[in-house]
Amino acid sequence: MSTAAMHTSHNSRALRVNEKAANLDALQLEAAPQPEPTAPTGHAVVQVAAAAVNPSDVKATLGLMPQAVWPRTPGRDFAGTVVSGPAEWIGREVYGSGGDIGITRDGSHARYLVLPEAALRAKPQGISMDEAGAVGVPFVTAYEGFRRSGMPQAGQTVLVLGANGKVGQAAVQLASQAGARVIAVQRRAGPFEGFACGPVDVIDARHHADVGAQVRELTGGRGANIVYNTVGSAYFEAANKAMAKGATQIFIATHERAVPFDIFAFYRGMHTFVGIDSLAMDCVASTAQLDAMREGFERGTLKPFPVARHFRLDEAMDAYRLVLSGSTDRVVLRP
Repeated sequence: MSTAAMHTSHNSRALRVNEKAANLDALQLEAAPQPEPTAPTGHAVVQVAAAAVNPSDVKATLGLMPQAVWPRTPGRDFAGTVVSGPAEWIGREVYGSGGDIGITRDGSHARYLVLPEAALRAKPQGISMDEAGAVGVPFVTAYEGFRRSGMPQAGQTVLVLGANGKVGQAAVQLASQAGARVIAVQRRAGPFEGFACGPVDVIDARHHADVGAQVRELTGGRGANIVYNTVGSAYFEAANKAMAKGATQIFIATHERAVPFDIFAFYRGMHTFVGIDSLAMDCVASTAQLDAMREGFERGTLKPFPVARHFRLDEAMDAYRLVLSGSTDRVVLRP
């Protein structure tokens, strides 16, 4: 075996999942050798430095995403360096995400990732590879919700339900950066635990049985202009009560699929409901959203999540278990 081949087999690897698993205990993750690919025309090869482990990554390996293909390499988020492809990109640090990456095509839990040239976006200056590799899914989801609902503006009130989650924290950051008043609903006492470049009012849902009434009280009876409901059914009624006339509510998830719906209140309130599925956004669309936020990361009005832990590929099962257990820690693989 040549030196180059030995280097590839020992150090260049990709996680592979070959079939659905009934549960995490039955999941088979193989760290298979990965020779450096050649970039097809119009594409680039990124050497991955850090790739977040998202809940959707783990669920997709268990067969819970119907569009997922088999076999494949999982992983939606990444940060790394372009090693082949268009000459102007060689050696540049990039970051990104995608609803196709790791779902319908090989993903980022690997040494190398092949991307369309149109998906290349420069990593923000001043943040680490670990941080850049962990902003993707939450920030893209939060941004797309606001893009579809109308971006927050100064003078508006934005209510974020489930603000302690990563998408919720990203939504708070984006609304605060825009100059809106932000009300964060979480199920714990104390101040908002994430970053925001402005003040954040907090409602502890454990001690306020009527969250909608509390929002009305905080807003002088007007309600919120935009409601980012990251939880879904559990806050559906409270969110509707908290909406100002002409307000928009954004949904990204739910526990119960069926909810009581008052059509009269809906049309009399002139409300709009917006549904967001980040899996429907491919790597070109997702990295374009990230690029729209790059200036905020560089000037500090947006901040990446602290990365609590990093894992090698051969420790991937530990990372997957940690994420699926409901840990709020942001973790990355370093392939």
